[in-house]
Parts: sequence; C-alpha cells; structure tokens
Amino acid sequence: MDLINAKHADKISCDQWLQILDELNIGAFTVDMHRKISSMNLNAQALVGLKDTEAIGKDCREVFVGVPCLAKCPFKVPRDLSIDEPIIRIQDEDDVSHLVTRKATTVFGPDHQIVGCMTILQDHSPIVDLIDRIHYEERSLKIILDNLNVGIFTVDRSGHITFFNTEAEKISGYNRREVLGEPCTIIFETDEAQEVCLLKETIVDGVSRGSRRGKMTTRDGVTIPIRANYMALRNEKGTVVGGLTTFHDLTLVQQLDQAIKNRYTYHDMIGKSPAMQKIFEMINVIATTDATILIEGATGTGKDLLAKVIHSASPRNDKPLVKVNCAAIPDNLLESEMFGYVKGAFTGAHKDKSGRFQEADGGTIFLDEIGDLPLPLQAKLLRVLEDKEFYRLGSGHTLKVNVRIISASNRTLEKLVEKQLFREDLYYRLNVFRIELPELKDRRMDLPLLISHVLRQFRAAKDIQTPEIPQKVMEILLNYHYPGNVRELENILEHALIISQEDTIQPTDLPEYLQARPVARKKVPRATAEHGFSSENKERDKLLATLQQYKWHRKQTARALGMDRTTLWRKMKKYSLLD
Repeated sequence: MDLINAKHADKISCDQWLQILDELNIGAFTVDMHRKISSMNLNAQALVGLKDTEAIGKDCREVFVGVPCLAKCPFKVPRDLSIDEPIIRIQDEDDVSHLVTRKATTVFGPDHQIVGCMTILQDHSPIVDLIDRIHYEERSLKIILDNLNVGIFTVDRSGHITFFNTEAEKISGYNRREVLGEPCTIIFETDEAQEVCLLKETIVDGVSRGSRRGKMTTRDGVTIPIRANYMALRNEKGTVVGGLTTFHDLTLVQQLDQAIKNRYTYHDMIGKSPAMQKIFEMINVIATTDATILIEGATGTGKDLLAKVIHSASPRNDKPLVKVNCAAIPDNLLESEMFGYVKGAFTGAHKDKSGRFQEADGGTIFLDEIGDLPLPLQAKLLRVLEDKEFYRLGSGHTLKVNVRIISASNRTLEKLVEKQLFREDLYYRLNVFRIELPELKDRRMDLPLLISHVLRQFRAAKDIQTPEIPQKVMEILLNYHYPGNVRELENILEHALIISQEDTIQPTDLPEYLQARPVARKKVPRATAEHGFSSENKERDKLLATLQQYKWHRKQTARALGMDRTTLWRKMKKYSLLD
C-alpha cells in the first residue's frame, strides 16, 4: 500500500475516507502519534464490537485487547513501505467470528511529517458492489483498491485501461505496464466478448451489473473462468467518466465443479504445438459421433483427461463415464468386474452384481491400459464390440448394452499384435479412430504454457502467491526431457512450491536429480549468431521466435512484428505454425 499523502487532504478528509471505506464494507480506523484512536468507521466498529465513543481518544493497545499488535509499527517503517499482516480472527459485537486481513500505512501531514497511521480491516466475506459515487480521480482510493484480494481494473469511456491492481496482475499474468492505456480487449480478446459488452453497457446507462460469470484470457493465452461485477465511475458532478470491473478467478471452482460433474472440455488440455492443435481439431469431429476410439501415448501424457474430454463433448455426456483400469485389476477378477455375475456363480456370490459395462449403459466405458487385458477376456470383449451384448458370469442369458468404447494404452497395440500378445481382430475393432498423444519432449514449445497453467492451478487450489521463476530455473525446466511427461512436470513444480520459502523459486528448490543435470545449450550456427536468423528460414524463424516470446498470444505478436492479426494468421498458416 502506498502512502496516504496530505496533499490530497484538500480533496478528501480522513472522515470522508472512512465513509468511503464503509461503502466498500471495509473497516478502518486512524491513530495519532500518541497511539490514540482518532477516528473509526462503522465497519470497524461492527468488527471489533465497540462504538466510536468507546474507542476514540483511547490507546489502541488498550482498545484491541486480545488482538496482537502489528509486527512492525507503521510509525517506524520507511515511507515507501506498508504493513500487511497475516490473517487474524476477531469477534464482532454479535460474537460472530471473522477472519480479517489487517493492513496499515503511515499518514503524512502538509509538511510531509508523519502525523499518524491508518489501519484497514478487510473481512474475508464477498466484496459488495462498489457504489457509483466513488470519485474516479482519487489516487488515494486507487491505492486502497490496489491492496484488496480481488482483481480490479478501471477504464475510461473509450474502454482503455486506466488502472490495474496487484490482484488483477496475479490473475491475468499481465504486468500493469503492459495493459495501461490499452483497450480492455487485451484481456477479453474481442470487442464482441460478453465481458466487454457488459462493461460498455454499464458505462452507457450507469447501471451496475453484478455476479456475472465470464472468461478472461491470460498473458499466456489461456482462457480462465471469472466472476465479475461491473459499475460506472462518476466524477464530482455525477457524470460517468469510465467503468470499473471487479473479478475473481474461478479456476478452483471450475475444477471442483468438473470433478463433481466429471465434465471437461478440450480447453482443459493445454497446448499450442501443431501436434496438440491437430488433436483438438480431431476431437471436435469425432466426439459427437459414437465411433470407437483408441488413445495411445506414454504414461503421463493425458490419456485419462482426453477420454473425459471426448465423453463430455459427446451426446452421451449426461450418462455415466465408467473407467476400467485393466492393469490394476487382478486377472481372475477382471471378467466379473467388467461383466458382472449372478448369485451362486462362485463361492461368495451371494447376490447378483452388475459389471462395469452394465453400469455404463447409455454412456461411455473407458478401458485404460487395454494392452494388459488377458487374451481370454479379449475374445469376450470382441463380442461386446460386435453385438453389444455379453453374458454375466454364471448366467445363460445375454444382456444388451448401448455403450461407446474408448480404450487407451501406453504400449503400442500394433506391436503387441505382432508379438501375438493382443488379438488382431480386436485391435482393428478398437482402432476405428486412433489418437496418439505426443510426449512432452516432442512438444517443447508447450512447456512455458504448461508451467504457467500448472502454477496457476496450484495457486488457486492452495491459495498461495505463485513465486517467480528466474531465467536460470526456467532453463533447467525447459531443457529437461520429462520421461514422466505432464505428470512429472506437475510433480516437479509442486515439489518446488513446497520447498521454496521465498518469492522466487531457486534451482535448489527443484528435485535433486534436476539440480545435477547440466543445462543443455544448442549450438547456434554462425549465420544465426551474426544476423539473428539463418537466411534460409529467416521469416519463419523470426515469426516462431516472436510467437514464443509472447507465449503464442497472436495480438501481442502481431503488434511486436508491426502487422495486423490477419497477416500474422496468413504467415502462420504458410509456415505450418497455425494454432
């Protein structure tokens, strides 16, 4: 928090400040140089359970009995610092417990001498709508907005960003210097985006619009879910001079919702590389059909997630997606698990039991690691594929089911067929559509995007501030070959977040086997070293380098290259770089 400077005192008094903070549902009080409470707004009174008449003029250490003092007194810190304390718990006047973040800053008089301090008590309840009469020009108010744990940005009447707070930077990945003065479409992509339209409408009619779900595009080009509120900003005369948006990152909410509903979209799979874009295009075509699909790829490449994406995009998405891990179930139990059994089929079968195929009726069954399926069971599976019917163990009657089959294997089934470890006829039945997921080492251009995505997910799930990754650490991460693929990348980053005790991840925070690896550096041809790009592929190399520099964000890349997005798209298509 910057300082509340008295040069603004002719515009707004401390009492007016406390009233504004009241409208924001934020508690605040001021203390003079003798530690005597000089003013306290209504929200602070409600939080601490005291009336202002019971607190004003008294020593703050006596008033806040049971609440520890700030670790550092605001009177003693340099004027460019503020105090942001860990969350504390206090009881209000109704004996209701509140989790409160406490922030404090020094207050200066006309002669730039310290005259006291202001402390803000921010309750961790949902932030209510900011009122229309907030004065847009007040820089001191922006300082407070910059320290709230909700993303906030303001625009002028033409939609250009004029303020971008710290939380907005954390959520979007943009530094405010990159967006100030830019149209708000930089984070919403187009003028027709729902969020832009709502903000425009609010500026036009002055009517606030609250709690709207929407989407935001991060600096990495990743679309994230948000919940936003839109309101008009007015000057002293009541004229609308711009708009203000507050927004929350709903990444964690979406993850929980997806886990409950088991519904995913291909946006949950991250990748800008041509190999991944080709897969996304294929998903759009085959997901809406009932075709049998075979997914092949190494461990950790995302076969499970891809199966969920396909099911969620299919007409069967309101029916079950049932997963069977063929490698995890013992061979002698696989048949009864997949097809079920009837009472008396074997010792211990005291009642009929449905199998996984019966549970998936109307939906999708996902046969993971199908390459480990025993040969005798492969024959029975072949009948299900051909006739959509099967016998339960111990039964003489067939059951018909309507299921879509998606299978996956980290072993190449064609090679297993050659070794007679997998039935050829079953292989051709499963291989109607084959999707091969590339290993992470074969799509290195996706690494920066994946690292950013994984860190954002950890930040949302663990409610932590994501540390920065310096160049030396990024070089290690970008040059590792990841035999465990995306799953290993997630484990490495989680390890680093747990070990790191600072704002920046250090090489020593990475797993030991990574620390010991030398960073591979590619030899640069002389022509490239002298001229930046080889003459043979100069335009393509420059285009690719700029795309990577701006993390495949087309709008920023086009601006950096001095061309419009249509020209950029045409050149990307020409050089097979189209995402």
